[in-house]
Amino acid sequence: KQKKPFRSIAQEASLALLRTADVLRRSFGEVTAEGDLTIQQYNVLRILRGAGPDGLPTLEIGTRMIEQAPGVTRLLDRLEAKKLVRRERCLHDRRQVFCHVTDEGLALLATLDRPVDEADESAMSGLTKAETRTLIDLLDKIRAAHGE
Repeated sequence: KQKKPFRSIAQEASLALLRTADVLRRSFGEVTAEGDLTIQQYNVLRILRGAGPDGLPTLEIGTRMIEQAPGVTRLLDRLEAKKLVRRERCLHDRRQVFCHVTDEGLALLATLDRPVDEADESAMSGLTKAETRTLIDLLDKIRAAHGE
């Protein structure tokens, strides 16, 4: 819908990527809202489920998040209030807190698995499998150029 030309192809690509990310964020936000979760809260639960029974230190969760959120502790506070995560101090290093997804958290994730899978498929429905693979590779290159 742009009437005036972009200043560069890099600007056009950057804006297209940001607009697409916003479309996907809103779509996934609708899915996670079904579980009374924000996208960031869902992401924390997903990370903790993947970590298994050993859980993860709070700082490690922050490094694994899709969106880097400065308030991981606040996210965990909210999830703990909902009884979806539990935290415990490390016996060997009292400064470190390990986080675990609870059975309630796992049950909630299980109810969201199918809708999230459907949202994933819908998000990529305009691309072939080969195009999707190419997109993944290109996005990896962009993040690598930014040290991610």
